[in-house]
Amino acid sequence: MDDDSRLKKLKFVCKHNALTDGGPAKRFDIRRGDRTLPAFAISYAGTVHAWLNICPHRGTSLDWQPGEVFDDSGLYLICATHGAMFQPDTGLCVDGPCRGASLSAVPVELQDGEIWLVHDNRSVGPDP
Repeated sequence: MDDDSRLKKLKFVCKHNALTDGGPAKRFDIRRGDRTLPAFAISYAGTVHAWLNICPHRGTSLDWQPGEVFDDSGLYLICATHGAMFQPDTGLCVDGPCRGASLSAVPVELQDGEIWLVHDNRSVGPDP
């Protein structure tokens, strides 16, 4: 099985130009088995990244208002509940109560100016 055959488009997320570096995230839901989980897509350093909207510390949403996940500098993702700070490109917590933990990545692909949620069994992490 080649790499392309493992990927299956599941859901349109947004147009790529709807995201700006360090700007508001696009929120969407994903399905894992019988569960629906919150997620978001961001642009950082010109690249799209997507994460579950679940802080590894207490399981709360990161955003304090819908889509507001970046700190004031636009350089870190921040959990509104406990102030944990995450690298936007790796999801690694670099400051706060869950330092060293990571956000759970959500696989997306950019195609023809659109961001699509994809399913790739290798990159979808365990349930939070």
